Amino acid sequence: MLRMTTSGESHGPAETCIVEGVPAGLPLDASVVDRDLARRQGGYGRGGRMAIEKDRCRFLGGVRHGRTLGSPICVVVENTDFCNWSTAMSPEPLPGGEPSLEDLRPVVVPRPGHADLGGIAKFGFSEARNVLERASARETVARVAGGAICRRLLEQAGVTVRARVVSIGSVRSTTAADLCDAKSVDWHAVEDSPVGCEDHAASQAMCEAIDEARRQGESLGGVFEIWCWGLCPGVGGYERFESRLDGRLLGAIGSIPAIKGVEIGSAFDNAGRPGSLVHDELQVKDDGQGRVIARVSNRAGGLEGGMTNGLPIVIRAAMKPIPTLTTPLGSVELPGLTQRDAHFERSDVCAVPAARVVGEAMTAYVLAGAYLDKFGGDSLGDFVASLAAYEARLESRGLWRPS
Repeated sequence: MLRMTTSGESHGPAETCIVEGVPAGLPLDASVVDRDLARRQGGYGRGGRMAIEKDRCRFLGGVRHGRTLGSPICVVVENTDFCNWSTAMSPEPLPGGEPSLEDLRPVVVPRPGHADLGGIAKFGFSEARNVLERASARETVARVAGGAICRRLLEQAGVTVRARVVSIGSVRSTTAADLCDAKSVDWHAVEDSPVGCEDHAASQAMCEAIDEARRQGESLGGVFEIWCWGLCPGVGGYERFESRLDGRLLGAIGSIPAIKGVEIGSAFDNAGRPGSLVHDELQVKDDGQGRVIARVSNRAGGLEGGMTNGLPIVIRAAMKPIPTLTTPLGSVELPGLTQRDAHFERSDVCAVPAARVVGEAMTAYVLAGAYLDKFGGDSLGDFVASLAAYEARLESRGLWRPS
């Protein structure tokens, strides 16, 4: 069973990820992880923290000479900014008596929309520093590191996971895409865009909207779209509710900080249509290699009955505006319950372009786990051989053919 666990605080010494269940023999080096860490750091609208951090990973276990060992993989990303927080976030007891309040940097005025107040209530803290350090989206550094390892495994299975931004604030991309064909998206243009949007005009307008939000002391949310292709049908399951791949993906994407809505395919539009205009009809076609079952549309977003159906999985996630504002909202100071403006902690204006990279990581984690559940294998060779045998059986029956 594949399992990913993260640890670390925003201004602590490091962010750490442990990934268990990866087969032995997977080619893996730091550059594979660092590439996605750099993509997460980029994107128009990021704050001053990204100018400080230069995220690079180190493997502390589970990898030898560029290949996985089959044992838990431990990857760490140092927090450069920890040197400025070494007293406030020291893991060790502080010497020399009680530190000053300035050294501890307490947060006694919680921010609306953040975890501050709920965490104070849950754990009985007197202030929010212990809460916001872990609830911070800095934690997603570790998710991206673990997700990059999972992405590497999926590459061995011929599966690609990519994401694009489709809206920021009120600005929306007008570029259409065929949900049956991932190549209908210009992925090179996505990566070249400062906001991860291939629509050049929309990309420029998104940057302008972010600039205006910064001037107004505001923040902006948006929507990003994750595409996964090269998937064979039948991954996931309907036998138990835990097996349903759509449920696992919805939960994983919804767990990303600030994500408040997730849909698969055209889910929300489908809810207002009659069934005849929703379900993806089947047809037989001859693709030059023989007769094979195909679908004429992909409104289901690549998933039916909790399983992959061979078409691309398409997921959309709605991200709320970041709750830390340079023009703060009203809040209450603890413990006296006095009305105050909310605490300001250095933050981004817009993190939607970065969130799409986290979305890729979480999707890769879920899909890699589902593939390992089905095809197993203690070694990469066993995993690939099992998958190949299954795909050959599907092709021989005309149930699927890789595109």
